[in-house]
Amino acid sequence: MARIEEVSTITAKGQTTVPKTVRQVLGVGYGGKIVFRVEDGRVTVSNPGVEHRDPVLRRFLKLFEADIADGRNIRDLPKDLAASLRRAMGRAPADLEEPLEGDVDL
Repeated sequence: MARIEEVSTITAKGQTTVPKTVRQVLGVGYGGKIVFRVEDGRVTVSNPGVEHRDPVLRRFLKLFEADIADGRNIRDLPKDLAASLRRAMGRAPADLEEPLEGDVDL
């Protein structure tokens, strides 16, 4: 993505106008909302209605989805690995056979 730098003046009331190019990049218009995040001395502005989507990860996961749909490369976990995972989970209740529903965030 190209780098865009805009300057905006802060009024006596602490208000400012978000420059048009920034609003366009964020996809927000009149009445829209933006989020300011301050982290390690830096401020980022984002659109709270837009979920981050990693296109590379999405394509990678599509490969798994195709393999599962075609029954390829799908095997049970090795028994020692499954047992190790169960020990690591401790007492957390989990049904490893329960199907996942909805969106899954990695």
